[in-house]
Amino acid sequence: MTFHRRHLLSLSAALAAALALPTAHAVERWNMSVEQPDGNYIAGVARDFAADVARLSNGELEIKTHSNSVLFKRPELKRAVQTGQVQVGDVLISVLGNEDALYEVDAVPLLARDFDSAWKLWQASRAGIESRLAKQGIKLLYSVPWPPQGIYTKTPVTSMANFKGLKFRAYNAATSRMVELMGASPTTVNSGDVPQAFGTGLIEAMITSPATGVDSQAWDFVKYYYDVQAFIPKNVTMVNARAFNSLSPAAQKAVTDAAAAAEKRGWDTARSQTASLTKTLADKGMIVGKTPAAVETDLAKVGATMADEWLKKAGADGKTVLDAARR
Repeated sequence: MTFHRRHLLSLSAALAAALALPTAHAVERWNMSVEQPDGNYIAGVARDFAADVARLSNGELEIKTHSNSVLFKRPELKRAVQTGQVQVGDVLISVLGNEDALYEVDAVPLLARDFDSAWKLWQASRAGIESRLAKQGIKLLYSVPWPPQGIYTKTPVTSMANFKGLKFRAYNAATSRMVELMGASPTTVNSGDVPQAFGTGLIEAMITSPATGVDSQAWDFVKYYYDVQAFIPKNVTMVNARAFNSLSPAAQKAVTDAAAAAEKRGWDTARSQTASLTKTLADKGMIVGKTPAAVETDLAKVGATMADEWLKKAGADGKTVLDAARR
């Protein structure tokens, strides 16, 4: 056998062996915009989600998380995912309430004040929210709740009259309306800007979770925290549908399986951390207390008014959700 023939046979054997190997997918790399700072548990759930995707996809898909809204601020996030400027992002779902009332159902005061009720409300509203996002080229992945919302003030509160005229931080349309009905003056401030807003006198009080209180080190600018448990808002994580559909079936399954695990982890973590976060506020010198009885009575009226207003906006779909959540 000539050298030339032996060489051709060797090349043929090598080619046959290479073709027999399983085809490897090129590594896909995505970016994920995360609202919260690294120390916040919602950001931690996002990092674990990304790690799970890489593991479950055998490295076929890698997601890099970018915390503290460094890629896109809250008002820009949904549009950025929809247009593919970023593949994945999380956002406080109730800030989308101006688009559709269903998005802000979890911000109606006193509708769901504990995690069991909030989970039931989420199950009742999820399909409708998924459908609305899908029409805009977005796939819903998972939700993570915040701790129940409380009120932070510089001075003690005994009645709703103490809020009259107070410059009060709000973070969406629902909290702005709630603050108005409480007699205060709402000012929209993102969570990352809270310390500066208090420092400059832009706001004098706020309603938010103990998680945001710890993130912003609220003890540096307010003294009192009232554990009102007014409602339990959620962040939702979404992905550009075209990017998701371009993945292999195995990688798609990795994303959805990781999302299911992230949702369970997020809700479990919120439950477990709420008490410790509230304790941190007290440990740092804040006076932590329950809602004064007179405030609770008046908040019930605020909640009833806002529920009626929300139902008028949400229509039949809203009534279906509330009926399912209340069963």
